[in-house]
Amino acid sequence: MPMTELERYQATVNHRRPDRLLYHLGFTPDLEKRVRQAEGLDEKASLDAHFGAFRPVSMRLKAPADRVEPDWSRYFEGVERPAGSYFDGNGCLHVPAGEFHFTHYISPLRNAASLADIESYPWPDYRRYAREHIAAEVKRAHAEGKVARVCCTHMYEDAWQVRGYEPFLMDMIAEPEWAGFVLDRFMERNLLAATAAAEAGADELYTGDDVANQNALMFSPEHWRTFIKARWARVYAAAKAIKPDIRVWYHSDGNITEIIPELLEIGVDIFNPLQPECVDLAAIKKRYGSRMVIDGAVGTQTTMPFGSPADVRECVRDRIRALGSDGALIVSPTHVLEPEVPVENIRAFVEACRGFGAADN
Repeated sequence: MPMTELERYQATVNHRRPDRLLYHLGFTPDLEKRVRQAEGLDEKASLDAHFGAFRPVSMRLKAPADRVEPDWSRYFEGVERPAGSYFDGNGCLHVPAGEFHFTHYISPLRNAASLADIESYPWPDYRRYAREHIAAEVKRAHAEGKVARVCCTHMYEDAWQVRGYEPFLMDMIAEPEWAGFVLDRFMERNLLAATAAAEAGADELYTGDDVANQNALMFSPEHWRTFIKARWARVYAAAKAIKPDIRVWYHSDGNITEIIPELLEIGVDIFNPLQPECVDLAAIKKRYGSRMVIDGAVGTQTTMPFGSPADVRECVRDRIRALGSDGALIVSPTHVLEPEVPVENIRAFVEACRGFGAADN
């Protein structure tokens, strides 16, 4: 009898080979539309079900019903807002970039001149956010053989988007109290989500921050330890104190090789995406493989958009042989697939995962 997704996941995170390796993939809107057309699927059909892809049931804290959205516009006086512009939940203004789904960020606190300016921002009171629903959703997911995942989202990324990228990096050096205050607002949210997840019996915390570029960290390791590592450590410790076997999924693009041992130290279990264009996958597996699960490893800068279907199949086969012999591998492209990815390569990816990922291969 085939395993459920939950059983496959439990085998994977415990470094046992399931009946077939888990795999997943996601699409930008333009590509998703073309995939649906090519596969003969309407907009209501589940692409995950169609492709047999792994998809945990995701849940998060819910804003109170009586929450009033702040008037973000007062932070953008004199800023042009063309058609299609919108504010996100943190008050950042997104302006269409003129190409597919991309937008320009304009940060509400980009011009903050004092700590008082930052403190007076209409930060949400996350203590009022609902969490009671999570336990019921976890129970329902488990009854369906699904993995229950609670989203803690970002911390550093949310912080720089609200403050502004360059201003936030400067704050880390010149105004550490400012940077710490902003980070703490998002850490408080994530602490509440993490403890709610653990208390509800969730399988996984969904976390991450893009802290690296193609070659190295965005800032010094010392600044990462002080501002970011220490806060994530608190979040993970709070969850694992309640439910020691809850798994931490962590995303960062780029070359994070330097901080992998410290992420393991603070409780990260599943690393996404480990881009083959940025890191030495074989070396990482050899050094840390007994302590980590890899989720990713199939390049979206190289193989998926620019390889042939044969290249995609060979890449998947290589990753499974090199990284998945102990079962601690979830195969996926290293990011959402962009419009230049051919539909034929998507089909090749799925076929290869199904074929080479089976336990008898």
